[in-house]
Order: sequence, then structure tokens, then C-alpha cells
Amino acid sequence: MVSRLLEIVELFGGLSILSARSVIALVTPRYEWRSWLEQMERLGVRSLVVGGITTLFTGMVLALQTAYSLPELGVKFYMGSVVSKTLTRELGPVLMALVVGGRIGSGMAAEIGTMKVTEQIDAMRSMAADPVKKLVVPKLAATLVMLPILTVIGDGLGILGGLAIATTQLNVSAGVYWNSVFQSLTLSDVFSGIGKSIFFAFAIAIIGCYNGLHARGGADGVGRATTYTVVVVSITILISDFFLTKLFYILG
Repeated sequence: MVSRLLEIVELFGGLSILSARSVIALVTPRYEWRSWLEQMERLGVRSLVVGGITTLFTGMVLALQTAYSLPELGVKFYMGSVVSKTLTRELGPVLMALVVGGRIGSGMAAEIGTMKVTEQIDAMRSMAADPVKKLVVPKLAATLVMLPILTVIGDGLGILGGLAIATTQLNVSAGVYWNSVFQSLTLSDVFSGIGKSIFFAFAIAIIGCYNGLHARGGADGVGRATTYTVVVVSITILISDFFLTKLFYILG
């Protein structure tokens, strides 16, 4: 029990130190623009399909559930409001972070972990190169930029998915649907989701890179670091979502 508690304290301490070092390196010249752009393409653009499919079908399911669960209340005429608010404030950022975060977080842990166990990171240090500046910062910057963008795109696709179900399955006109969306959706809803995605992006990048930097034991150690990253990222997203939701409602 004591050893497990010490492991948790060590994890939080290590993540805090890496977070501070990464933020300092992120705002300190010189900037590796080419590396940042490469990471944006690798982590963000290549995740667009899986994230888009997730939110598209989530919007479609929301529309079906809304109409079929409470038909006597005429809820289907407010379907645009339900779908848009639920996606932008909650399901969009959370689902995108879980799906995309699991993919890119495990990739970060595997890439950096492989470099760690093959002593490439030690070689970087021997040449006076900072692994945090060279390896962590580009991934952190790319995730901070691309995850909010993916979330906004996913929200739009989810709302369009709800529209497709409303017009083809539930006999709701496109005008009624869009009127419901524009009357209920506010900028605070959109910025709430974007704010969550920024925090999720930071957590995903730091956790993935931290586990990669602390991988040991050869290929088996890299596998453990990858699996551990997915688990910790998922738990962190779900727990932090509760507190972020309360915070944004208070601020709103």
C-alpha cells in the first residue's frame, strides 16, 4: 500500500516537473517550426478520419435517442438544440480526446520509449541537446493546436449527422433543425468545449511523453508504457471533465 502511494506521488511529481520544463521550453526560442508542422500532420491530420467518424455517428445516435425516448413531448422539434449543445459542451471534446488521445498518446509513448531503451536519448544528452526541447515540445505544441481544431470539426460533423437523421428518418425539416441549433447554441458553449480540449491536449501530450521518457526494460517496457499511457490518459480525461464542467458553468 505504501509503495503504491509512493508510486502515485512520484508520478504526479514527475508529470509536474515535465510540465514545467515543457512550458518553459515551449515559450523559449529557438522554435523548431518544421518539427512542429510535422507533428501537426502526424498527430492531427491523420487523426481526422477516426475522430470525424466518432462524432458523426454520435450526433446521429443523439438524434435518434432524443426523438424515440420522449416522443410525447415533441422533443424532435428541439433536436438541433439537444444535439448541438450536448456535442459542443460535452461529448465532442470528451470523445475526441478519448479516441484521438488514445491513438496519439500511445504513439508518443512508443516512439520516445523506443528511443529511451535504445539509448538514443542518452546520446542526445551527451551532445548537449535537451530531449524535452527536441522531443516533447513539438508533440505538445502540435497537440495543443490540433486537438481543439479536431474538436470543432467533430462538433460540426456531429451536428450534420443529427441533421441527416432528422430529415431522413424523423420527418423534421432542415429549417426547423437549424433554427433550433442557432437559437440555443451560444459562444460560451463552443468556447467551453474548446477550453476542455486544450486542457485534454496538454494532459495527453505530457502523459504520453512522460511514460516514454521513463520506459525501461526493452521492447516489453515500451509495451507497458504504451498501455499505461492509454489507461492514464482515459482516466485523466474523464475525471478532469467533471471538474472542468463545474468550472465552466461557474464562469458562465
